[in-house]
Amino acid sequence: MLHPPRRAILGGFLTTVAATRLSAAEWPERPVVWVLPFPPGGPTDAFARPLGAQLASQLGRPMIMDSRSGAGGTLAAAAVARAAPDGYTLLVGYTGHTYAPAIYPKAGFDFARDFEPVSAFGRVAQVLVANPARFDGATLATFLERARARPGAIDIASAGLGTVPHLAVELLQARAGIKLSHVPYRGSAPAMQDLLAGTVDALFAPISGVVSQVRAGRLRALAIAARRRDPQLPDTPTFHESGLADFRVSSWYGLFAPKRTPAPVLDRLHGALQTALARDDIRQMWAAQGARVELESRVDFARFIGLEVERWNRIARAANVQLE
Repeated sequence: MLHPPRRAILGGFLTTVAATRLSAAEWPERPVVWVLPFPPGGPTDAFARPLGAQLASQLGRPMIMDSRSGAGGTLAAAAVARAAPDGYTLLVGYTGHTYAPAIYPKAGFDFARDFEPVSAFGRVAQVLVANPARFDGATLATFLERARARPGAIDIASAGLGTVPHLAVELLQARAGIKLSHVPYRGSAPAMQDLLAGTVDALFAPISGVVSQVRAGRLRALAIAARRRDPQLPDTPTFHESGLADFRVSSWYGLFAPKRTPAPVLDRLHGALQTALARDDIRQMWAAQGARVELESRVDFARFIGLEVERWNRIARAANVQLE
């Protein structure tokens, strides 16, 4: 016979298990909040809202978009990391979250420890573009040759310290053995304006942000940091094709839940997102933004995130960037 204290402990445990199974089976019973790390109108918003509408239709409950911008997306991530692991508060994550704790000492979360990957939304490859007045007819090879011949002479802009384009610059310097002069801006728009004006020489940017300028001849695309060429810029080779093997940088977006969220809830979320991502209208919307649709298992997505955390933390630490 169990002693009363042991019986109480066992009873409490069984009650907790039963409650978890019940809540997972009935989830969602109320609206689900998606916390976005940037203001409305940005890339996270452009991916999250269409998918949120699809999930609301499938699951019968509203998906509420809650933008909490600031500190490179760390405010949003820290808030979700502290939320109850019940499937009702989720994070719309992006590449920068993987290394944020390395550059923001007060980030308040550890991406690998505090989150359960649910599903990718899509990936947008970064493209190295240059001002054609400075690099007319240039290829990646000639760009690198010039950089090696005159270390620090090429000014390369980014959307800001600690951004994905900034770390792409750091990765390029390390992999190619070159020295560039990094010029951080407060956002991608002013960086692009100065590149077009010839104030700076080059820039890493998402393919969606440069297609029209490349087609118009106002920018020269040197290489795309992806596994394969993009249909929107079919004449632009990959870095691998251009001699820099396995150089890939993408701005990816996806959905994450607090650690210890019940697996059945995560599985239901994943399945609903995969159904939404398979829709033709979603695929067309993504293609217009230069994004690849991601259809993969939760296990595969979690494995990808683990590799990204390791890779980008290594690059961020080597760059020695510290932000408040």
